[in-house]
Amino acid sequence: MTTPNPFSAPITLSNAAATLAPLSPDHLSDLQEATQDGDLNQLWFTAVPSAQGMANEIERRLGLQRAGTMNPFAIISNMPGALQGKAVGMTTFMNIDAPNRHVEIGSTWYRAAVQRTVLNTSCKRLLLAHAFDTLDCIAVEFRTHFMNHASRRGIERLGAKLDGVLRNHQLAHSAVHGTTLRDTCVYSITCDEWPTVRAHLDFQISKPR
Repeated sequence: MTTPNPFSAPITLSNAAATLAPLSPDHLSDLQEATQDGDLNQLWFTAVPSAQGMANEIERRLGLQRAGTMNPFAIISNMPGALQGKAVGMTTFMNIDAPNRHVEIGSTWYRAAVQRTVLNTSCKRLLLAHAFDTLDCIAVEFRTHFMNHASRRGIERLGAKLDGVLRNHQLAHSAVHGTTLRDTCVYSITCDEWPTVRAHLDFQISKPR
């Protein structure tokens, strides 16, 4: 019998602000609503699924999970308000390299209403703790488009360090803007940096707002 890969095995992670639930087709309706909040799929420098393409995107991510290269989550808001208990975005462990205990946190997006709240920091705290404390990762990577300045600032606020920029790394396709060349910024947090990053994230989450 094949031993399940703990890096891609479904797991629920939760704290006061968010629950990261194993992605499933049950989240379709919430995620279709979420992607229309801010017309996220119109952003040219990142790939956010449209409402019409959400079912295919859920299945694509689940297919990668079955292949052992991704662990996809629906982001459920635990914060009081109209969105409490609803899926407000998606995130993943991706490009899983279990033998080398290395993962990338990516393919992440949030509906506009919860952006720039404690939700993102809380989600990253959950994912990083699982990566370093449970999966014993030696490094966790983040990648983003050079022109996605909001994403870059968010990654840097976590305490990740820039490893470098991959020039002309990919062809980026947009229904609105056609095909462009993507420079990819690569960031990482290493296992020896995790205790300091953890203290920083805990401080950020506990700050009065």
